[in-house]
Parts: sequence; structure tokens; C-alpha cells
Amino acid sequence: MPRPRLTAALAASCLVVLSLSGVAQQTQKPPLHGQDWMAVTGKPLGAAAGAKIFLKGGNAVDAACAMIAATATMWDVLHWGGETQALVWDPRVRKVIGVNALGVAPTGATAEFFRSKGMDHPPPYGPLAAVTPGTPGGIMTMLAEFGRLSLAEVLEPAIRLADGYPIEAQTAGYIERERERLLQWPDSRRVMLPREGGHAPQAGELFRQPGLAATLRKLVEAEKAALAAGRTRKEAILAAQDRFYRGDIAMAIVASVRAQGGLFTEADLAGWKVRLEEPVSTTYRGVEVFKLTAWTQGPVMLQTLNILENFDLKAMGYNSSRYIHTVYQAMNLAYADRDFYYGDVYAPPEEPVQGLLSKDYARERAKLVDPKRNDAKAAPGDPYPFQRTRNPYLDLLKRWNEPRRKGPSTGGTPVAANDADFERAFYAGTTSVIAADKEGWVVSVTPSGGWVPAVIAGETGIGLSQRMQSFVTDPAENPFNVVAPGRQPRVTLTPGLALKDGRPWLAFAVQGGDAQDQDLLQYFLNLVEFGMTPQEAAEAPGFNSYQMRASFEAHESRPGRIMLNAGTPAQVRKELKAMGYEAIFRERTSGPVNAILVDHRHGTLWGASSNHGEDYGIGW
Repeated sequence: MPRPRLTAALAASCLVVLSLSGVAQQTQKPPLHGQDWMAVTGKPLGAAAGAKIFLKGGNAVDAACAMIAATATMWDVLHWGGETQALVWDPRVRKVIGVNALGVAPTGATAEFFRSKGMDHPPPYGPLAAVTPGTPGGIMTMLAEFGRLSLAEVLEPAIRLADGYPIEAQTAGYIERERERLLQWPDSRRVMLPREGGHAPQAGELFRQPGLAATLRKLVEAEKAALAAGRTRKEAILAAQDRFYRGDIAMAIVASVRAQGGLFTEADLAGWKVRLEEPVSTTYRGVEVFKLTAWTQGPVMLQTLNILENFDLKAMGYNSSRYIHTVYQAMNLAYADRDFYYGDVYAPPEEPVQGLLSKDYARERAKLVDPKRNDAKAAPGDPYPFQRTRNPYLDLLKRWNEPRRKGPSTGGTPVAANDADFERAFYAGTTSVIAADKEGWVVSVTPSGGWVPAVIAGETGIGLSQRMQSFVTDPAENPFNVVAPGRQPRVTLTPGLALKDGRPWLAFAVQGGDAQDQDLLQYFLNLVEFGMTPQEAAEAPGFNSYQMRASFEAHESRPGRIMLNAGTPAQVRKELKAMGYEAIFRERTSGPVNAILVDHRHGTLWGASSNHGEDYGIGW
């Protein structure tokens, strides 16, 4: 969803001059401090859910699961039929573990199927936009493997919210703006437009989701029955998961989706599973940075850091034209690789991840940065020689900058008619969930999918994902990400976790579609290169490139387009224009970053929550 914007007057007040002297700067939000635990997410009630779980004796994983469940219930740019991606630092084994709870394309979802309907990509809305639900499995697997509380305890805040919570103005506004689409789907209309005449609830009105509440209670019932039968805590939680994916809940979801024109089968849900996996990493200035692998866009940040290691960013000066240009160029090179080489790592062809993350490859890419001019035709490179293999797609690489066919639409949505439409798709939203505790558990999550407007699956109350649109149908766009049954689309969702001296140092994540790793990269550089505190870094003005191919709707790009802060000095604007940039200006440009920094020297936690939207944190 589009990011909220500030008035110009308020923006001017938040554009602080950030020195490198180490003197604390005033921020709009106070820094968050804690010693025992910390919970940060996209809504105040979501953070409160995490706090409730900590106060019950849960660890950071329990709290993170409660926050995912709460924000999903609140439609915080996601719902229960979406997907969950996480990085977990497990202090018992002292390693970072990846959680892949992304759904898959259903039976019948082929490139030929969508082309036969006149679509050049899968649609952004409706029952054909949905991959299988992943978030319920993600929550329950994380809880079973790493938590300590019961599913009943962790879901209690979400069930309360589903019974009725005072909806906030932002979500109510999203629902009303998408009213015409929601009216197409009977269950979405019934749940989301409850007021007379089919309108959204008003801000502060109790918003009730009885079908969802009943579904969540069924999960708790399955856990309770398994415990009564002598099953272990873990087995009981997984029994609830089994009910969702193989029992009566799955059957109800499939029946509703198929009745509305979707492709789900019971076998699609029954055969899906959560994967615990090895993340990928790189080092930058002595910090080890972890991301999920190339089924997300996460490695793009690692690639960009590898390229930027070849430049003295600090000497350029924070947000100078030279700094902005260098970071922009490095991002474009890494994102071009993302656009061509990233996809489902569990299905052929195999992504060249080793070559993409090679420092030698990054040095070669860095040589392509022209210090005086934007490269509007930045293209994917060839990482295969850097892992001693041959690139099987050289013929497609040669065609990268050829004009792309502009089909009439992706399922009825025209190729972006104006910049507002393009930006809305580019920043398609999610939320973020960050948690840490004094025992050493640290969690970074970017759950998403099922944002407004979503198809609701019958009486289950489950709002379905829209992630199918991130697939392509033409191998020339990306041979690794062509839609096929059982495959995962390459997603923008990208939690981050960083270590110093082998210990967790920073958990950070952000919403905002294709801007996510751009914002997280700048947040990280603000800390490492410019010595900002976590909250200063979260509010500091940033910039975005629109040159990569968007992951949503028509998959368009805007070469040379740059989003800058409204307070950017005239001289910097002039210099960037001379380098070939077309600038647009916004009042808030940091991205809604949420983060927790572990201060080992003092034995405390620093929390940060950007002033960008409604994100919020609580610590103790």
C-alpha cells in the first residue's frame, strides 16, 4: 500500500542535521530503551500484543508470533492468508536460522493459463492473485521450534482483536478507498464493508471478524485436544497446523476460493510446508549481515554492500550528491541482478547465489559505476564465472534492454497510467515485526500478503494473498521466476539481522515493496558509516531509485527517477539533475523502519521505530 505522507511544515521540522560528532540529535519519536525485552511492529496494538506475551513469560519468538498474529488480524497491510519470512537468532546454538513460510502457486497456475486470459503477468487482485496461505504455518512452526508458550496463549491477543477492536483511521481509509473492488467478492464485502450501504467502518468503531475468530479458536481447540491426548507441546501446536492445512479449515478455504474462480486444491494446501533454512550473509566494515536467500530480494542488500565496500562513503559526506549517486548506482546494479537471477531456490533452474555474493564479482560490478552520470541501462551481470560455472542464459542477457511488450494489463489493471499508480504498486506494503529479549533471542520478520483489497475465503475469515503478481510469464524477464504450480514467487520481503563479533547486534526490517532493501541499506549505512543512533537513523532522510523493475502489477521501471527528501538542498538537487536524474520530492523518505540494536557494552536494548507511519515499540 502507499506510504503515508507528512505535510511540508511537519517535514521541515523532522529534517534534522545529523552530525558525526556523536552528540545525540533530537528526533520526533524518543529512542526506545529496554533491558529485559523489546517488541516493535507496525501498529501500537500489535506492539501491545508482543508486550502481553513477554509479561506472560514468553521469549522473543513467542512475542514475535503474537505480533504477527495481531497485525494480520488488524489488516496491517497483511492478513492470515499471506506469507511470513523471518530470521531468528537462536542463542542455544548461536546461529541465525531462516524461516520460509511463503505459499506456492496452486494447481493450474501456469504461464500459458494467464496468457490465455490476456494477462502478461498474474493479476494483482482477486482469487487468481493468491498463493497458498503461509502465515499460519509460519507462526505455528516458529512457535513450535523456538517458543515456550502454548498456541492458545500466543493467539489470545489476536482472538480478542478478531472479536472486535477499535479500527484505526489508516486501515479504515484503505478499506473505503478500495470499496469498489471489495464489493466484487461476497465475503470481503460482508466483513469489510459492514456499514449501511456497504461502507467501511469508521475510525474508532469496533471492527469485528467473527469468522476469523472462529477459525483461530479451532486452532486452539486442536492444540487442546492434542495435549489432552498426551501429545507434547510441540506436537500439539503442529496438530493445530495440521488442522489448518489438512483438516476442515483447509477444505473450507479451498471450497470458497474455487467458488470465487480461484485454483486452489486441497492437495495444494496439504503438500505445502514451512522450511527452516540457512540464510546468506556478507561482511561490511566488520559487521556480518544476514538475509534470507534468493527467493526473497534480501541478497540484493548484501550485493550492494559488497559493491559499496569499494568506495569511501564516509568521505563523500552524508546525503551529498556524490554519496547519493554512488549508492543509487550500486543499488541499480544489484537490483538488475535481482530482477533476472532471483527466484524459487527449491525449484530448477538453480540460482547462481554463490557468484552473486562473491566479493570479486562485486569488484567487477563496482567498476561500472560512472562517477558523473546515471546509467539508465544498468543490466544484470554474469556471476557464473565467479562460481566457476557457465551461464546458461547469455542469450537472454543480451536482450535485457530490448523494449518489453506492454500488454493491456495484468488482469484488468492497466500499465501504470500515471506516477501515482506506479508509486502505489512500487511500494506495495507489508509490516515488520522485531523482538529481542535478555536471554539472547532476536527475531526479525516481514510478514505480508492479504492486504486491502483482499479476497476473504468464506466463513474462515482468512484474507488471501496477492503474491502471484510477483511471478513473470516470460523467461526473458527472469528465467528463475516463471509461474508454475508448486513454485514460490520471488518476493520483496526482506528481514535483516546483523552480528558483531559473532553476537547479535541489529535486527531491522521495513515495509514498502521494492524500496525495502533500499531503505534498510541506508539505515544500516547511517549506523555504520555515519554513527547515528538507531532512532536517528530511522528518521534520517533517505532516497529511492525507481530504476529497477517493480515486483508488482505491470513490473514497470522508471530509469533515472529518484525520490528525494523535500528538504534536499538546492545545490544537491542541481548536481543530481546534471548527472541525469529526474527527481521527485516527498516529505518523509526514511521508510517505516523498525529495529532493535543490542548494546552488549551496557547490557541493554535500543529500539527504533520510524516516524513514517503508525509503527510502534514497547520495551522493558
